[in-house]
Amino acid sequence: MGSQKGSESYQAFPMNGGDGQHSYAQNSTNQRRGTDSAKNIINETILEKLNLETHLQNSSHTFRIADLGCSVGPNTFFTVQNIIEPVNLKYQSQEEYTTDSVEFQVFFNDHVGNDFNTLFKSLPEDKQYFAAAMPGSFHGRLFPESSIHVFNSSYTLHWLSKVPKEIVDKNSRMYNKGKIYFTSEDKEVAEAYSAQFERDLESFLNSRVLELVPGGIMILIICCVPPNALNSFQTSINIMGNVLAEMANKGLLSEELVDSFNIPIYVPTSEEARESIKKNGNFKIVKSEFLFRLMNSEYQRDAHSSSMHFRAALEGVFKEHFEHEIVDDMFVQLEKRLASEASILTDPRYKELGELLILKRN
Repeated sequence: MGSQKGSESYQAFPMNGGDGQHSYAQNSTNQRRGTDSAKNIINETILEKLNLETHLQNSSHTFRIADLGCSVGPNTFFTVQNIIEPVNLKYQSQEEYTTDSVEFQVFFNDHVGNDFNTLFKSLPEDKQYFAAAMPGSFHGRLFPESSIHVFNSSYTLHWLSKVPKEIVDKNSRMYNKGKIYFTSEDKEVAEAYSAQFERDLESFLNSRVLELVPGGIMILIICCVPPNALNSFQTSINIMGNVLAEMANKGLLSEELVDSFNIPIYVPTSEEARESIKKNGNFKIVKSEFLFRLMNSEYQRDAHSSSMHFRAALEGVFKEHFEHEIVDDMFVQLEKRLASEASILTDPRYKELGELLILKRN
């Protein structure tokens, strides 16, 4: 397959670091709910589908796990433990092998701007693995060939490697003037986002197929829209856009700043994500389930927690483009707007975004 060291540059959009009130560590409970709800299916699939033959023949006896887009924790630590437990059970089923003779190495991956200091300061004291950082974009190569036994990537693949260039080009018919995202009427802008997502997922899968050992598996929780559901992310981001447009109308910031800003995220439909994986051809989906079927349907986020969630994930992106004071006011106004448009938090058509997909190499 040949060595491929990534030469392409990717934009970085790290989550809020530290452990303060606006940090990702303090405002990622919804992601934790998603990964916890998938635990049983992941356990069953590892026991059923993970092939240890290659590892049993490897004299190093080191089992390697990589969590791609780990952020600052603590979710990544729970995710890793949820993988190690069934792998240990899998080894116990092998008569010629014991869990005492296998060692785990875990690579925590995110962009170089990620707060790895906070991440490693909060490592569990009773961890059962050797921990290492792997800085860099998961859209490209990160590891040597056939070196990782299990990849995990939860709530990360909706982040694009960059904003689609067409929508920031004033001479393009896809120029996204006056908006920071798109609505259902903005078909050409939506197509540009969709095409960028497909290119990025293609690059991601092409990189992982080289790095995964034969018999290994990849666990993905992709933030996507289930069938017959409304896109709550799209609705919320357009509310943000309306807040910024109103601030521009009041002279608090320039219209040009709003025109030149676009969110580097695309939440596909579940069908889009599956079709892109199928089109790539390197992997087959061996297990899948929509998160809304696994999670407590009675759980409801309020305007405050939703605003804090968006701030933890997107504050850095906004502050890179706008003045810091403007960003603070924008998130305050966002919370008020979400509270006044409560249907986005209560309407049952806004199902929980996301699908668990477990893949094996073809």
